[in-house]
Amino acid sequence: MAATSLATGTPGGTATRTTAAGRVRANGPVLHRRLVAVVTAVSCAAHLWLAASGHHGVWLGVLMVALAAVCLPCTEHIWRHGRVGALNQVTAAAVVMAVLHTALLLSAGGAAHAHGSPPPSSAVADSGGTQLLLVIALELATALLAATLVARLRRLSV
Repeated sequence: MAATSLATGTPGGTATRTTAAGRVRANGPVLHRRLVAVVTAVSCAAHLWLAASGHHGVWLGVLMVALAAVCLPCTEHIWRHGRVGALNQVTAAAVVMAVLHTALLLSAGGAAHAHGSPPPSSAVADSGGTQLLLVIALELATALLAATLVARLRRLSV
């Protein structure tokens, strides 16, 4: 019978088990970690695609590229190690982006409401309201997945 050892306190905060062949196998939430990394990468790709599409001003395009560049290293850290610091950064960034996109959505539809006449039903959709709703949903999903992974990792380390 092969002996295995359980080592805790690895850099990523997840427990590992060494197999008989000497390979390290993670006992932590690997699928959850990879899902967070993929959703974060999709969010980065969406921002890069929107920046490249040219529908926004130059400064917004540069800002979107910069934000994606900040989040990409976190994607790699989450994929490989599930580091809590990277997860907290992704959670905070996703919540801030969701709030920002919500404010943009409300300001696009709210301007006409301030003057007393409701906008036509297609006005918000024509101004990118549907895209903003999709981006908000993606950001909220990213924040939720990252936050629940942090909670799982903390529960495992106790």
